[in-house]
Amino acid sequence: MQFGAALLAAPLVWAGLFVLTRPAIDVRWPISAPVAFLMPALVYPVLEEIAFRGAAQGLLWKTRLAAVAFGPLSGPNLLTSAAFTGLHLLLRPAWFTLGVIVPSLIFGYFRDRYRGIVPAMLLHIFYNAGFFLLFMRPE
Repeated sequence: MQFGAALLAAPLVWAGLFVLTRPAIDVRWPISAPVAFLMPALVYPVLEEIAFRGAAQGLLWKTRLAAVAFGPLSGPNLLTSAAFTGLHLLLRPAWFTLGVIVPSLIFGYFRDRYRGIVPAMLLHIFYNAGFFLLFMRPE
């Protein structure tokens, strides 16, 4: 049920973004630029989940931080999400980075809940694929 809610959250956010920004959407653009779409929609989420949720969050579970929690969010998730968001801040505008914080915490929650990165990876791919399909285009 929680995983389904996490999946449903993405289209709700996309709908809200659409209402707020009214972008000109062309869902055919990935056909003409498949690499520009597949990198952020598939490759980056897989690599980021391996590095952040797999390696970093996994290692942090072996420290004293594992005993820290704020509600359903573990200390390892919070620290990993801070690092993940910080990395995006170095590479993207601040407004874009603000949209990374909550999804990162969600991905980390599911990494903790299922003690593996596959659920987080699937969510990350879904979130990115929808966002980039609808709101981004290659420059």
